Amino acid sequence: MTAASIDQLLKVLTEIVAPLVRADGGEIYIVAVEPNHLSLHLAGKYAGCPGAPLVVRGIIEPAIRSVAPTARLDVTSGVRIPEGASLVT
Repeated sequence: MTAASIDQLLKVLTEIVAPLVRADGGEIYIVAVEPNHLSLHLAGKYAGCPGAPLVVRGIIEPAIRSVAPTARLDVTSGVRIPEGASLVT
């Protein structure tokens, strides 16, 4: 990902994805942003929620693919927040 696409990615996360996740009682964290790789973590209501994969496939993946179509995306969930992760607000 270029610096421009990282900026677009952060904009999509803060303006689209995070508000939708928060509206449903969840939290989304950025664990790592590297060239062609993004790691996110879902917490709050999504910790252990069987519907979390639906949110990933239906909301998070399409939003990320709109600005970084070739990036590898890893999304975890749980009550334990990965060390160094930043809450998307």
